Amino acid sequence: MSDQDQNQGMTISGGGYDSRSSAVFAVTVAMITCSTVFVFARMVSRAGVVKKVLLDDYFMLVAWLLAFGLSFSICFGTFVGLGRHEDDVLSSWQGSLRRSQYAFSVLYNPALMAEKTSILVFYLSLSKTNRTFRWATIATLFVVNAAGIALTLVTLFQCSPVGAAFRYPVPAVHHCTDIITIYLSSAPVNIITDLAILFLPMPILTSMRLPKKQKTILVITFGFGLFVAIVDIVRIAYLQSASTYRLNQILHFQKDSSTGRDADVTDFSWYASYSFMWSAIEVNVGIMCACVPALKPLISRFMPHLLRDEGDVTEKHSSVDRMPTFEMAVAQRIPSMPDPAYLTTQPSREPAEEGDMGMMDFLTTPDMGNNTLERSQTMLTNSTRNTRAETPTFFDFVNMKNRKSFVHMTARESLFPVIMVTVLFFIWGFEYGLLDVLNRQFQEVSHMSPAQSVSIHSAYFAGYFFGPLTFGRLALKHYGFKACYIIGLSIYACGILVFWPAAVLTSFPAFIIVNFIVGLGLSTLEISANPFIALCGPMEYVEVRLNLSQGFQAIGTVVAPLIAQKALFGQSNDAPSLIKTQYAYLGISLFTVALAVAFFYVPLPEATDQELEDACERMDNANYASVGGVRVIWYTLALGALAMFCYVGAQEVLATTFDSYLAIVAPTFNETNYMAIGHTLFAASRFVAAGAGLIIKPRLLLVFFLTGTIVFSALAMNFTGSTATAMALMVFFFEGPLFALMFAQSIRGMGKYTKDGSVVLIAAVCGGGVFPGLSYVASKAQNSQYALCVSVAGFTGATLLPFFLNFNPLARTLCDPLKDPSELTEEDLPGSSTSSVASRALSFFSIRRKSAGEMKTEWRERQASADSTASPGAYPL
Repeated sequence: MSDQDQNQGMTISGGGYDSRSSAVFAVTVAMITCSTVFVFARMVSRAGVVKKVLLDDYFMLVAWLLAFGLSFSICFGTFVGLGRHEDDVLSSWQGSLRRSQYAFSVLYNPALMAEKTSILVFYLSLSKTNRTFRWATIATLFVVNAAGIALTLVTLFQCSPVGAAFRYPVPAVHHCTDIITIYLSSAPVNIITDLAILFLPMPILTSMRLPKKQKTILVITFGFGLFVAIVDIVRIAYLQSASTYRLNQILHFQKDSSTGRDADVTDFSWYASYSFMWSAIEVNVGIMCACVPALKPLISRFMPHLLRDEGDVTEKHSSVDRMPTFEMAVAQRIPSMPDPAYLTTQPSREPAEEGDMGMMDFLTTPDMGNNTLERSQTMLTNSTRNTRAETPTFFDFVNMKNRKSFVHMTARESLFPVIMVTVLFFIWGFEYGLLDVLNRQFQEVSHMSPAQSVSIHSAYFAGYFFGPLTFGRLALKHYGFKACYIIGLSIYACGILVFWPAAVLTSFPAFIIVNFIVGLGLSTLEISANPFIALCGPMEYVEVRLNLSQGFQAIGTVVAPLIAQKALFGQSNDAPSLIKTQYAYLGISLFTVALAVAFFYVPLPEATDQELEDACERMDNANYASVGGVRVIWYTLALGALAMFCYVGAQEVLATTFDSYLAIVAPTFNETNYMAIGHTLFAASRFVAAGAGLIIKPRLLLVFFLTGTIVFSALAMNFTGSTATAMALMVFFFEGPLFALMFAQSIRGMGKYTKDGSVVLIAAVCGGGVFPGLSYVASKAQNSQYALCVSVAGFTGATLLPFFLNFNPLARTLCDPLKDPSELTEEDLPGSSTSSVASRALSFFSIRRKSAGEMKTEWRERQASADSTASPGAYPL
């Protein structure tokens, strides 16, 4: 270029070429200016109004300094070529451009880390005694800083050697990792922590008793974090667009590539410019949103009418009910302070005599603009304060007082909770079906070998082993059933998000981790959802309810692949279809998070171990029967776990080999269509079993369906063509009800050990990761049709459970459904020749509410039964 052209090029809006520099510069300057205003207002609020600057304020100052440096590096970059095509960037600018890009990449993660640390440190000041909230905040704080430090080191050493990041052209012997790839790979961490920061304080805020306007403002104030998550998603879209542009450029210029650095060849200064801009937007919007809650004192001082109505002050002194609850007051204030109902307003405050005001005081006080709050120690003595009656609470902060246990509910009372959890069954079945299609798509695009596919499948079921036996059991035992729904859905959503870096890097180990985390989440969900459905309502319909709910789950599994194949992929298995897969995973993850939040506010009943023990009490004490000094319930649980291990393993053999099996026995058949038929039969059989369970004993149904799987699996091994296909489809049909029947029969009579029994049974599902490996070995030795012998062996091993239930009289008495004690007739009693089949079938559809007299009679019967409990040796073999 001539000197004149070079001088013109020094502007950010030169003519004659495409340039994004002006837009990037203007937006970045606007965002750092806005964040500066917010940080200044925050410091005025804290230092000028509150007269106290805390640790979170210092972290925010650090975040602002890093954001300023980050924004400056982008703005400087726009003057030396950022936003232009590489061909339009002067050679003399390349060094400065590389330095600005490197400075931005190094500052980005520390800025996010400091900003989120400030927010989480602020959260820790909201509650001193709420252990769940504090530990969740500390865990998020650890993830933010651990991930931030790791990513900072990755970007700091993105080139080998480090100095290669500043050199142009980069010598061929040096290597640099593309920064866009790093950012895409780290996107899940940003989204996960953004959502965690957004939703962590919501249970506390929404459960506070405040004037409606103030409560709404408070929730909206903390809800500004939603904008950060939205910006993060938009940034991901631009990063993905830049990555796609880069891949296309690599293919286009591959023959001309001689510098050894992809960014030079692939027009990095052009396609990365908007990604840098949105990264600056993300950081600065995060700072602004983090400053909003701290502005409350400033607004209360100068514009109090925005935060309160005229009647708020009067109402505050005339009604105790408008103040925060006792539990929230304890969580918000230091222990030495009195009940919040006794807070008074005074014209002056004596800090020496009264405790410092907590952070929540400034967020919830409507009249702070006119008076300061003082905590009076004379209106409530310690003895009065410490003798308040306590009520047991479960995981959430919703008041559980006077809510009936689900094991004591009638059919009518259990209708709503059963429907809500059944909806959860359907949604997770739908997501699982969609996930299965996405996994197959990823494996095809990535050209994974059959052995790798089996490994991925095994990783998923490995999560089923570790999840229930570790944190899953702790969550179920200490926080309740609903807590497991929320925790399971959250882990599941995180696992799906991790797919993004797995797809970007096309990494087999990363995809192993994805499936393992997904298995952890779904197993945590299952250890609570299955026993909840089984035990919510009359005990005689345990198997019926569980098969119905599992049937809706299977429907979701049927529908999802059909939608995915038609709407997302069609017949395409190329890289663009993989990008669609990534966005599908992102959508599933965000929907799952929304579902977890929604279920937090759904009023579902719970059951303690003592209530579970009470519900299984029987007049014949069958649940205390023993064989050889060991209670029968332990035999059924052990055999149930073995049966579950073998059954799920055998089921997964057919699921993983069906495509190759069909290619052998009927190569002209469409695998997708016949798999859909198989899944439909699988779902239909669960509804059939639910209906049959009203008139046939569950242990007999278990024998029937398990025998069917063995017979038709063996037949499928020895036929070809349409006959073999029909036999394989019949295996799908007979598999359907087995999970519900095995699970329900195995937890009958477990009482206070029900939760532990559920953990063991769901952990046994890990058999699904063992048997496919064996079938893969068999298929390599012979073929996929021969590999069904592994399936036959698995189903045969599962027959030990029904054999014990049908031939041991004590086990038979325990597992057979027993009508509600308040509704028993003479012919319903144990030992009668009939069990009033018609009456039982009709009673399932009854939604009659029990009278108070019936409930009292039932309670007396249970108490009498508990008082006369037989000793372990009362039922010798």
